[in-house]
Amino acid sequence: MTRADPRPARRATRGGRSGTEPSLLGISDSLSRSLARLAFGPPVTHVYDPFGYARAPWREYVQRYGQGPKEMVLLGMNPGPFGMAQTGIPFGDVTLVREWLDLEAPVGRPAREHPKRPVRGFSCSRREVSGARLWGFARDRFGTPERFFARFFVANYCPLLFLATSGRNLTPDKLRAAEREPLLRACDAALRKMIHHLEPRLVVGIGQFAEARARAALDGMPVTIGRIPHPSPANPAANRGWAEQAEHALAGLGIRC
Repeated sequence: MTRADPRPARRATRGGRSGTEPSLLGISDSLSRSLARLAFGPPVTHVYDPFGYARAPWREYVQRYGQGPKEMVLLGMNPGPFGMAQTGIPFGDVTLVREWLDLEAPVGRPAREHPKRPVRGFSCSRREVSGARLWGFARDRFGTPERFFARFFVANYCPLLFLATSGRNLTPDKLRAAEREPLLRACDAALRKMIHHLEPRLVVGIGQFAEARARAALDGMPVTIGRIPHPSPANPAANRGWAEQAEHALAGLGIRC
């Protein structure tokens, strides 16, 4: 059985607006510790947790851009091998994280690294297409990160990257039910804490899976749930003007970019 990186996360940061409420960093540290106790069998052979080995850039991201309240949280599914798995930032295409978000920090290595999916951090030369589209959209519509993050925040529902023997990325919905359910319970709980902390009026899933998990996890909370198309090139529609589709979907939710 393959486990998430079992190394203990650093001590959770406490704070938040009340002085006792967990910060976003504290919420992610707690989730990382919970997920480290889970085990995953075939077809999963390797599990990466960027909250652990890429904690430094993630910390910079939430400290600089995660101050609430927010109007909307954009929610992705889980890390891509050339995005958050390299930079610790959701949809974290190296070029745009460095050049537009102006973030760069040391990145370590997973406890068990797949030979076909090495973590090179900000030295990774591969572009992350989904991230290039998402952050490129934010740059083109808002100009500066400060204008974008004054209203929005981007997070992933699940922080773990799952890899098969071939190096293929396995999304959480492809896990076996007995392994998927405890993962979803932990991620649901963390999402509720994050939304309580950021107080958005909208939570928008980037793709169908993220929308469905937001609806399940946030049932009863005073937020509106919506969806925009996923920018992955695996989504055929996203290859035909994804930015315009995303803007249209947001307009339908009452969001002007």
